[in-house]
Amino acid sequence: MRAAHSPSSSPSPPPSSSSSPSPEAPGEGTPVPSRSVLAVTATATAVALMNYTAPMLTLPAMADAFGTPSSAQAWLLNGTPLGLAVLLLVAGALADAHGRRRVFLLGTLALGVTTALGALADSTVLFTAARIAQGAASAAVLAGSLGLLADAYPSGRDRIRATGIWGASVSGGIALGPLLAGLIGLLDWRLAYGALGAAAVVTAAVGARRLTPPHPRPGHATPRPGDTAPQPEHAAPRSGHAAPQPGRTTPRPDLAGATALALALGALLTALTLGRDGWLRPAVGALLLAAAALTVLFLLVERRAADPMIDLGLLRKPAFRASVLGALFTGLAVIGLFSVVPALLQRGAGLAPLSTAWLFLLWSGTAFVVALQARRLAGRLSAPYQLALGFALSAAGVLLLLGTLGSPGTLNSPGLPWPRLIAGLLVAGAGSGLLNAALPRLAVDSVPPERAAMGSGANNTARYIGSAAGVALALALSAAGPDAPLLASAGLAAAGAVLSVAGSPRR
Repeated sequence: MRAAHSPSSSPSPPPSSSSSPSPEAPGEGTPVPSRSVLAVTATATAVALMNYTAPMLTLPAMADAFGTPSSAQAWLLNGTPLGLAVLLLVAGALADAHGRRRVFLLGTLALGVTTALGALADSTVLFTAARIAQGAASAAVLAGSLGLLADAYPSGRDRIRATGIWGASVSGGIALGPLLAGLIGLLDWRLAYGALGAAAVVTAAVGARRLTPPHPRPGHATPRPGDTAPQPEHAAPRSGHAAPQPGRTTPRPDLAGATALALALGALLTALTLGRDGWLRPAVGALLLAAAALTVLFLLVERRAADPMIDLGLLRKPAFRASVLGALFTGLAVIGLFSVVPALLQRGAGLAPLSTAWLFLLWSGTAFVVALQARRLAGRLSAPYQLALGFALSAAGVLLLLGTLGSPGTLNSPGLPWPRLIAGLLVAGAGSGLLNAALPRLAVDSVPPERAAMGSGANNTARYIGSAAGVALALALSAAGPDAPLLASAGLAAAGAVLSVAGSPRR
């Protein structure tokens, strides 16, 4: 792909009435009303994140039902982030080439089907396989949704507001997933996944109606995949997909890169999972070396690919680098830790699942509210510095939690240090909300407009690589006590704050 200007700094001029319109991807027309795009994409994203976070509350019940040993429980949480991390960039490339609406709707439908199948699983292996498939479907939802928003809101305050609402839907999904699982789990944890599957299918059906674009104007042929695109290079992309470069065929998904990334991430997660039983074991060292070697292979494949998953040259741009590093450390320091906090509260503090869900809502609900209000910072603080502030608050909140997760008690018992626990969850939630609002804004502003789906894919890939590694690391460190993953999270958040602002302007 080619590097170009940021849409927020110098948007491409729309073609005049005498110019040929940019060609459409198969089955695509002109854009639908912006509010419909925002409503449908935010709803689908929230459902995807609810599905992502539901196992945080159902982990103990699932482990009992499947007979999953402690050393393998990370896989019950890591199936979805693994599928997301591996396929987000592929989904972004498919969305750019074949239509963001199409990829988004197929992903939403597939999410519903695979979530319902997960409810029927009867073993750790089958449930993990279903979760990986759900991650792949969620990849299409997330990559397509931000690409659609980038087209519906080209730049300015409207884009800041839209990406802020989208970021709030991420926080809202994270908040509601465990609460839904806790409430429905009082009957049967499987019912929670059946309900989420139905919600995704309904969202796909509504999206198919609300996002159906008008037919292309007469006299303008719709190209097929593989056709060259002779339109002017300045023509603005339309209808939720990229306008191909002149003289180039439709780009193909980088399956070699995706395979190398999948193998690298699989080796890393297995090493972190086995590390719980001893970090100096030969198998752990061999897997870490394999992960490093496969990562190098992935980078080599990307350098030589005709249509790479990610343009490595963009990493020289401070904004894009801040987007990727901010997302990676959000996964490592924030999502990874808070994915296991509910289980630590249930096992260490002896809280019931529903009580844990209400406590977790303090963190995730605060994140939702702050993400909605974060747009007020847009004119005062650049997105990289907003990331740094989010990381700082997250680290402060996590440090307040030290000594709270292993204290036995109930919601009506003084056994837990309640003031410190509640304050820590609220402060960390505010930091998470700032991160969730800044990341989507930075993702679409740091790449050329015709590759907005790639930008969102790269951002979310880094987030879920970090999340998968963070979950495995937190569970492994929890064997040494609940404070160990908290200290690791605070240190990683501090590193994320420094790396996010390196070379970035303050405003």
